Amino acid sequence: QVQLVESGGGLVQAGDSLRLSCAASGRTFSSFSMGWFRQAPGKERNVVALIHWSGRDTYYADSVKGRFTISRDNANDTVYLQMNSLKPEDTAVYYCAAIRGDWSMSASYYDYWGQGTQVTVSS
Repeated sequence: QVQLVESGGGLVQAGDSLRLSCAASGRTFSSFSMGWFRQAPGKERNVVALIHWSGRDTYYADSVKGRFTISRDNANDTVYLQMNSLKPEDTAVYYCAAIRGDWSMSASYYDYWGQGTQVTVSS
């Protein structure tokens, strides 16, 4: 079992930055690839960024490429999402998720989820 707790969301203006954190506890964090997903009201939960369990590879959705950065600290069992140049369309609940081994683009394959943190970007 892995417990994930997100933090760092909030209300910001367009162009501002936020850093989300996801603290993991339980099983060996370093053996899990991690992902950030987001879900806006009435929409599906979509991938934002992924990081391989090794930390060597990352993936970004086209909509956030160049603005968001995912990173992990295996010594402290934490994954981060640095979000710069935020836009109103980034407004959503952001979820941290863990999957054993290699990552997946599909939320349905992830084994563990956090409770989500709200990010609201005003124009």
